Amino acid sequence: MLIKSPRRHQLSEQQTTPESVYISRRRVLTGLGAGIGSLLLAGNTRALDLFGNDAAQAAPRKSLTFNPHEPAPDLVLTPQAKVISHNNFYEFGTGKTDPAENAQRLRTEPWTLTVEGEVEKPGTVDVWKLMGEIGLEERIYRMRCVEAWSMNIPWVGFELGKFLKRFAPTSRAKYVAFETLYDPEQMPGQRNRYVGGGVDYPYVEGLRMDEALHPLTILSVGLYGKTLPPQNGAPIRLVVPWKYGFKGIKSIVKIRLVEKMPPTSWNKLAPQEYGFYANVNPEVDHPRWSQASERFIGPGGLFAVKRQPTLPFNGYAEEVASLYSNMDLRKFY
Repeated sequence: MLIKSPRRHQLSEQQTTPESVYISRRRVLTGLGAGIGSLLLAGNTRALDLFGNDAAQAAPRKSLTFNPHEPAPDLVLTPQAKVISHNNFYEFGTGKTDPAENAQRLRTEPWTLTVEGEVEKPGTVDVWKLMGEIGLEERIYRMRCVEAWSMNIPWVGFELGKFLKRFAPTSRAKYVAFETLYDPEQMPGQRNRYVGGGVDYPYVEGLRMDEALHPLTILSVGLYGKTLPPQNGAPIRLVVPWKYGFKGIKSIVKIRLVEKMPPTSWNKLAPQEYGFYANVNPEVDHPRWSQASERFIGPGGLFAVKRQPTLPFNGYAEEVASLYSNMDLRKFY
């Protein structure tokens, strides 16, 4: 679905820091909405750390064809170089630059995604074929980390709800459970709990069914017009823009529709710090980070990191607050 009417959650490509490759790509896009058509090999790019220093040699990425986002209110995009080098992906280490340095050998082709559980038509799909069949679109979303930093990112993907309907969920499907690839040979954090931050792998996450079916919730296969880098969750990840970033499970291999609330990795590790819902709420602090404000990572270097107030539901309250109208969000955090 290409969102026709600009809303408060829609950000403007026009106000981004210069990204010559991205702008050129958009000038030559043809056959919009027709799927991938062909995936073109992109040359290697250099990954940069938060302040613009060389960090790692990025894996090759492929160009995507998609419905571009319409211009909207002028909020600044985070430069691509920072999006692909400042990451939390503990399977590849707990440092912010560890994923960019350690994930480049992740084998993402072939890649299959299984959907099972409370569905009438369980099945397994080839993710790369899916990219060409389902019709991709761009969603420019705010991304808020529980560590109190934020980015604005142009994701490419498709609505999770539309995808799930292919498998005919039953009336017993109340939640959606997700699972990341488990491959200790490729993921050093899974081999060593110290390297992996003490998480019990494989990484698992979950949403309530109405959250999963909400049109803002997407499965992303790209950013800045190209396929996802490994450190950002290649080849397919979850994006739920009104929730903290740890809900956005990466490198997904399994989706299971279930009747009861599924376990989630960070909630299992530290339930007093990480709730199941993880809605962005400036009034509910994490024990180690105030959530009242955030450091926006935008263009420029060290002194360009902007402190700004945190918005309820990360700025998407108009669209999603009704999902929680009868809930105590201090209790169900």
